[in-house]
Amino acid sequence: MTETTPLSLAEIEATARAAHAGQTDKAGRPYAEHLRAVAEGVRARGGDEEQIAAAWLHDAVEDDKLSRRWLEEAALTRRTKDIVLAVTKRPGEPPEAYAARILATPGAPLVKEADLAHNADPARLAVLDGPTRTRLTEKYARMRALLGLVVS
Repeated sequence: MTETTPLSLAEIEATARAAHAGQTDKAGRPYAEHLRAVAEGVRARGGDEEQIAAAWLHDAVEDDKLSRRWLEEAALTRRTKDIVLAVTKRPGEPPEAYAARILATPGAPLVKEADLAHNADPARLAVLDGPTRTRLTEKYARMRALLGLVVS
């Protein structure tokens, strides 16, 4: 069996953008803006290329934009695949189990930290209705606490 060369970050970004094409976030913004912000957040926090790759793909399986089979067969490092799977929330999964899986996967906590930082950005939350803003603020704060992240 021959090893394949892992996809470049540019190829991963293009794949993620194509997979999420037409998708918008809760504020109606193109979803690729969130992916870019998380990837940039990982980079700014000292993340490596495998973590940045996972940041681009972090919601692809969860949002059914790319299948688990695609992920397993993709020319990605095992570590990148493991991080994506770790941050992929499973239907009905308790937050405690989700956080434990993230914490147990090398490289995943940093990706989730960048994801939470962008999700909880006051400018993003400000455009949402009050009840949604409150619900999401509490959800993100709880996950930060479960992951042992200090609120800055």
